[in-house]
Amino acid sequence: MVDLKDHQREAIAHLLEWRVGALFMEAGTGKTRVACELVSAASDIDMVLWVGPLRTLKGGAGIVPDEVEKWMTTDVPVMYFGVESIGGSDRIYMEAMNAMEGRRCFMVVDESLKIKNPNAKRTQRVIELGKRAEYKLILNGTPLSRNLLDLWSQMEFLSPRILGMTFARFKDTFCDYVRETRRHNCRTYVKEYIRGYENIDYLYSLIRHYVYQCDLRLNVSQQFSEWRYHVDEEARADYDSILDYYLTEDLLEWRNNNIFMEMTNKMQHCYCVTEDKFRAVDDIIDYTGEPDRTIIFCRYVKSREACESRYPRCRVLSYQKESLGLNLQQYCHTVYFDKTWDYALMAQSGHRTYRVGQERDCRYYDLTGDVGLERMISRNISRKVGMTEYFKRATKEQIINDLK
Repeated sequence: MVDLKDHQREAIAHLLEWRVGALFMEAGTGKTRVACELVSAASDIDMVLWVGPLRTLKGGAGIVPDEVEKWMTTDVPVMYFGVESIGGSDRIYMEAMNAMEGRRCFMVVDESLKIKNPNAKRTQRVIELGKRAEYKLILNGTPLSRNLLDLWSQMEFLSPRILGMTFARFKDTFCDYVRETRRHNCRTYVKEYIRGYENIDYLYSLIRHYVYQCDLRLNVSQQFSEWRYHVDEEARADYDSILDYYLTEDLLEWRNNNIFMEMTNKMQHCYCVTEDKFRAVDDIIDYTGEPDRTIIFCRYVKSREACESRYPRCRVLSYQKESLGLNLQQYCHTVYFDKTWDYALMAQSGHRTYRVGQERDCRYYDLTGDVGLERMISRNISRKVGMTEYFKRATKEQIINDLK
C-alpha cells in the first residue's frame, strides 16, 4: 500500500473486516485505488466483476480498467460490464450471471447512484447479481446526505440485513413526504413530494459499519477565469433569427421546458464554432504554453471535431460522456469551450484534473461569447440553477431580455 493518502488508509482499515462496504468518497479522492486494495486483500476469490457506466470502462487513457491494472495486485481475472448494458440487454445480463456461476466473486459497482431506483430493471438485475457474490463494494462520488431515498437500493445490493426493511418502510421511516392528488386529461394520479428527512441518527446507526465517507482536500488550488470572445456577424444573425422565430410563434407562452431547451440549444449551436472563439483558445494555449496538459470540454459534435482538428495536442472531451470517471491528473488546464446548463457536470469535469495525485494547481478557462444566452448560462451556473428551474421562475419578458 505504497503512496496511499491518509484518508485512503482510513477507508481500507474501516472496510477491510467486512465482506460488503460502500465508499462515499468525493470525486478525485482516489476511491478506485481503495477499491483495488480491498479486492487485492480478499485472498479467497477467483474473479472480480466490475460494473459501472460504460463511459468509464471504454475509451482513452484514464478509464477505470487502466486504474485497476495499475493498482490491483491480485492475479484473478477482472470482467467489466456496463450497468446500462446489464439493464438493457438480456444477453449481457446472462453473460454476467454465467460468469459468476460456481466462482467466488468480488463484485464492485462503480457510480452506484446508477442503481438508485428500486423499480428499474438495471437495479433489480444488479441486486440479483449481487446475491451470487462473496464480496460486494459500491463506489459513489455523491455525499451520503444528498438524497437519502437513494440509499435503499444501494444497501439492498450490499445486504438486505443492513437495513432490514422494504423500500416502502424505509421511505416511511426516514422521509417526511406528502401526497397530492391531481387530475390531468380526465385522469387522476397521486404525486409525492419529499419535504425533508427524519430519524437520521437511527439510519446512520444501521449503516455506519459499512460506509466510509470523505471529502477532497489537496495541497493544490483550483483557479477559474473567464475568457471572452465575439460571435461573428453570420452566427449572430442566425441567433437573432432563431430567437425571433420562437417569439413570433409565441411558443414560450406554452411554458414548455422542451421548447425552451430546443430554442436555446439551436441558438448555442449556431455560434459554437465562431472564429473568435478559436482565437480565445489560441490565446489560452499561448498563455499556458502547455497544450499537452490541456483538456477542452465541448458540448456539440461540430465543436468537438473542430477542436480535435485544430488542437491535436490537447485532450478534447464531451461533457455527457467524459466528465465522470476519468483520472486525468497528468493534465492541469481545462478549457470550457461550450457552456453547459448542468452544474453537476461542470463540477465533475473539474475533478478530472483536481484529484488525488495532482501536484500542480488546476486552472479552468470558461469561454463566454457576447450574446445574451452565454451570460444567462453563466449567471445560472454560478447560482447552481438548472435550465428547468430558471425557466419555471422567469417571466416571458425576463427570458426575452436575458437572451437579447
